[in-house]
Amino acid sequence: MNYLSVENISKSYGERVLFEDISFGINKDQKIAFIAKNGTGKTSILNIITGNDSPDTGQVVSRKDLRIAYLSQTDKLDASQTIEEAIFSSDNPILKIIHQYEQALKNPDDSEAYQKAFDLMDQHQAWDFETQYNQILFKLKLEDLSLKVSDLSGGQRKRLSLAIILISKPDLLILDEPTNHLDLEMIEWLENYFKKEKITLFMVTHDRYFLERVCNEIIELDDGKLYNYKGNYSYYLEKKEERIAIAQTTIGKAKNLFKKELDWMRRQPKARTTKSKSRIDDFYKIKEQASQRRKDHQVQLEINMERLGSKVLELHNISKSFDKKVVLDKFEYVFKRGERIGIIGKNGTGKSTFLNMITGKIPVDTGKVVVGETIKFGYYTQSGIRVKEGQKVIEVIKEFGEYIPLAKGQKISAGGLLERFLFDRKKQYDYVEKLSGGELKRLYLCTVLIQNPNFLILDEPTNDLDVLTLNVLESFLLDYPGNLLVVSHDRYFMDKIVDHLFVFEQDGLITDFPGNYSDYRVYEDSQPSKTETPALKTTSNNQKTSTPQKEKLSYNEKQEFRQLEKDIAKLEKQKSKIEQQFIDNNIESEKIDEVSQELQQIINTISEKEERWLELSMKME
Repeated sequence: MNYLSVENISKSYGERVLFEDISFGINKDQKIAFIAKNGTGKTSILNIITGNDSPDTGQVVSRKDLRIAYLSQTDKLDASQTIEEAIFSSDNPILKIIHQYEQALKNPDDSEAYQKAFDLMDQHQAWDFETQYNQILFKLKLEDLSLKVSDLSGGQRKRLSLAIILISKPDLLILDEPTNHLDLEMIEWLENYFKKEKITLFMVTHDRYFLERVCNEIIELDDGKLYNYKGNYSYYLEKKEERIAIAQTTIGKAKNLFKKELDWMRRQPKARTTKSKSRIDDFYKIKEQASQRRKDHQVQLEINMERLGSKVLELHNISKSFDKKVVLDKFEYVFKRGERIGIIGKNGTGKSTFLNMITGKIPVDTGKVVVGETIKFGYYTQSGIRVKEGQKVIEVIKEFGEYIPLAKGQKISAGGLLERFLFDRKKQYDYVEKLSGGELKRLYLCTVLIQNPNFLILDEPTNDLDVLTLNVLESFLLDYPGNLLVVSHDRYFMDKIVDHLFVFEQDGLITDFPGNYSDYRVYEDSQPSKTETPALKTTSNNQKTSTPQKEKLSYNEKQEFRQLEKDIAKLEKQKSKIEQQFIDNNIESEKIDEVSQELQQIINTISEKEERWLELSMKME
């Protein structure tokens, strides 16, 4: 069933054309993600669909009585209301019945009002709805309905806006970056909710695991054209690569034909026949096709940053509290050169405070932060960039640096860095006030990187960035040779660029986990319960009583431990050798099954030996 059709819509702001003649449809039960670069009009399209803006040309046709709910990046909550009032101000009739019933529960002496409310709940089968309603509020941590909207933090307001649209049960749900400002626990809950619910979604999101696990169709706007992919994010990546490869082949053929036709054009006399004129017209079409260029950028930089000394950053028993809330309790850590650490934890556990203490923006209560003499921090904060009125993009970045030095005496200029982060030469001379929110974030990143730091600190760098920019940023960070410390709720991003995690718990406890986010989730899911979870390497002194005391290894165990390390290394080499045979197609077809079984046996043996190695290592002091 078709819910909504977008027919040939266009939108411009002055001379700037966002998009032209865009058409697509949304059908019942589809879960569609819309992907495009920042500044190409994603939010404008959402506003047009929801009636908050109008197209210059074209129209949006929707089914009669279609109920649409829209989660925008800027909430429209009434600051004078309580959470309860904000939720029940919806025009959903079932919500009004639930509200009437809950009010009746508060006045048990009025038996008549209670009976009437009870009958209405029965009549409209509202009991299941009420259960879901309470579950949503609980999961989004909105149990205190008496709180005023004006007293809520940005994250709480986002959760309230999300709760209102989920509770309203619309036919079509439009979402603009729904995971922004949510912590990982809530993102995973929302992901599972959308996976199991029969709900029609049209969303813009940069969260690629969200795209992978929730969406069943992706629409991409690329260079003014729409491309539909009937599958999740992995399918989209595969088919997009195929499309680009075909396009490159077509362009290559066009270039060869163009050279032949150019030679013919130069040989022709001025008098032309009708047949010649037709060929000339075709020549110009071929010329246009041959001159196409893709604007994708592959970042492969050998950055020549300032050398990291033997002392990088040392944290000695640092603590921090706000009133009675303990954010950090006697935390100790000595950073090694080239470490890439991710920071995760619920909102309010002190992640940003930790970064501000490291960089000296706020003082520690006790303890000491020792920064190496050669360390140059590059700090990307959530507060964003402040620019002067009337500045152009290129002028902003040049205030921070003219170039980044590369290996072998080469360098990348400010303009070159902007190009790599998808600001073409024309865009570099636009006024900053013309940029979208995502483009401003991208520019801010460039101002941090152009300073060529050797210790890069990123606080939620993926918020408001499109998927294409995230791929560019990841490529840059994978080439980055310095230390990296990053706070992010983007699980895909964290998995790709960090080596281990600081997990921020409550009451100032931090756990150092030796792996990426997916490894951590597997570990967490394998534990019987939170209370029975054996402690990892903890860094908070006041938790030592709950940490199992490590035992010394016996002589035989020490011998076993050393042998395990040798065995694992040997097995890894065997595994790599077999995998390379598959990559190089060096296996005879009749032996593929036999070699596959051998490879699986090696993998299983490695897993068993690693488990035993981990068990012994946990006992070592």
